[in-house]
Order: sequence, then structure tokens, then C-alpha cells
Amino acid sequence: MQQHILITGGNKGIGLALTKLCLDAGFKVSVIARDLEEFIYADAVNCVAYDLSDIAGIKAMVSTLGRVDVLVNNAGVMYSLPYDNYPQEKVERMLKLNLEAPVKLMELCAQAGVKRIVNNASIAGQIGHPDVWYGITKAGLINATKSFAKIFAGEVVVNAVAPSPVETDMLETIPLARREAFLKTVVSGRFAKPEEIAQTIFWLATDAPEYINGTTIDINSSALMR
Repeated sequence: MQQHILITGGNKGIGLALTKLCLDAGFKVSVIARDLEEFIYADAVNCVAYDLSDIAGIKAMVSTLGRVDVLVNNAGVMYSLPYDNYPQEKVERMLKLNLEAPVKLMELCAQAGVKRIVNNASIAGQIGHPDVWYGITKAGLINATKSFAKIFAGEVVVNAVAPSPVETDMLETIPLARREAFLKTVVSGRFAKPEEIAQTIFWLATDAPEYINGTTIDINSSALMR
């Protein structure tokens, strides 16, 4: 039976690279994104135009998808604003999109029989990150990964990845001085490529041993060694 993978934010960046991998592997792919107008794989996947900050409507949206075998919580937002000048509406949107929506999707998809979940967290959730609210949401997502791995007790395998900055549109929100400083901390001397993160997510979603459960895989070229 063809496996069905649900990817949030699968229309660009890491999500787009993952969508390509899944299509090439023969998956049925559903992509949730707010704006799908320029999505290059729109004709090859099930497109769901939805704003995931609308938490109340997620249950009804998921009910239209049928059986989902794999969930990838990839969608997220970062504003790179100072902690003392953070508009409340941006705080609330980030909390909903980066944390509340992934948690709600994990809950609902588990009820619907999903077998694997992969969350796209960040190195920001492991360090004292300059974008305080972004770091808080990603730390929360890492913790939720561990919590749900325990709660689901092996019925659903739940893991995460924690990339350092990646060559996507989000990179442009990071001030240049911070980008230059980061590059001095990695042995590769470059930012991660979307394909590198997507390949790791794909492995966790498909071939990784089930004993890898509740784990966050660091992808940071030695910027943070633990």
C-alpha cells in the first residue's frame, strides 16, 4: 500500500527538498501551507491551503486527509527581533505556528493511525538564542518530541532534527553580523543545505530503526557538540 506522508510547509526550503525526496520514493504526499501559488509540485501532491496558526480549525482540516502514515512538522517562522521590542501579535503567531500547531497535529495524527512523526526543531532550542521567542518555541518542540515518544509508548515513533542555519528564505531574517559570526563556529565554513536536512528527516521518517525514538538529531557541522 502506498504510504501517505503529510508535510507542513512542504512548499519551500527544507520542506520543498523533502517533498521531492518523498515523490521520488513513491509516497503519496500532502502539503499544508498558507500560500501554494508558486509551489512547483502542486500538480503532483495533495495541496492543502491552510494557515496553521488557526489552531481551532486543525481538527477539521486533518479529518479531510484520510489515513496518514507519516507526519513531518516542518512549518515555522522566525522574526529575529530583540526580546524587548517584540510585538505581541508576533509572539502569539510564533507560539501557535512553531509549537501549538505541531503538538495538535501530533495528537490528531496519532489518533488517526500515523506511525512516524518527525519534527523540524532547531539549534535555537538548545542554546541561548538571540531570538528569544524562536528559541523558546524550538526548545518546546524538542521537549514535545520526547514527551510524545513516551506517551505513544512505541505505537508511534517520534523524533526531531535540530539544524543550525540553513540556506533558505529564513536565513535572510538573520542579521548579517550574526550570520558571519556563526560561520566561524562550523568546521564546514558554510550554512547547511536544505537537502541535507531533508535527507535526515526522510531517513527518520522511513528507514531509521524504531529504537531511535524520542531523539533529536543535531545537524550543525560541529557548532554545538554535546
